[in-house]
Amino acid sequence: MKVLDLSCVSGHVFEGWFASEGAYQEQLERGLVACPTCSSIQVHKKLSAPRLNLSGASAPVSEVTPMAGESGSKKMADLSREKPLPESVHAELQKVISKVVEHVLAHTDDVGDRFAEEARRIHYGETQERAIRGQATMDEAKELVEEGIELVAIPLPARRKTTLQ
Repeated sequence: MKVLDLSCVSGHVFEGWFASEGAYQEQLERGLVACPTCSSIQVHKKLSAPRLNLSGASAPVSEVTPMAGESGSKKMADLSREKPLPESVHAELQKVISKVVEHVLAHTDDVGDRFAEEARRIHYGETQERAIRGQATMDEAKELVEEGIELVAIPLPARRKTTLQ
C-alpha cells in the first residue's frame, strides 16, 4: 500500500492511498485522482518523508519542509499575510472545512436553484422552518440579506454536490 501526500494546483494538500505507484499513475492519467476540496484533477505528489518501522527507531518526522515553489498555500497566504501558514495548519484547516461541508450536506435539505424563493418562504412563515442549502445568484443573495434573511455562502466542490459512493 502506497500512501502519498498530494497537492492540487490550488495548493490544497491531501492524502491518497494506492495499491502501488503504478496504480497511482494509472488513476492519475485517467483523471480519477481529484482534490477533495476543489475537485481539481491537476494533482501532483509532494515530497514526503518515508516511514520505516524499525525496532528502536524514533517517531517519524511529521512535517517536511516543501521545496521552493512547491507550496500552493503561499499563493493564498500572499493575499492576506506576509508569511504562509505552516503546512500542518493548512492541512488542519482543510480537514475542518471538509467536516463543515459534510455536516451541511447531512443536515440540510437541498432546494437547488430555488434557494432564494424557499429562504423567503421560511423567513415569512409560509412554510415550515428548516435548514436548507442550494444555489443563489449574487443579486439574489444580496436581496435576501437586505430583507434581513441570514445566509452563509459555502462553496461546494462539484463532486461534493452529488452522492458520494
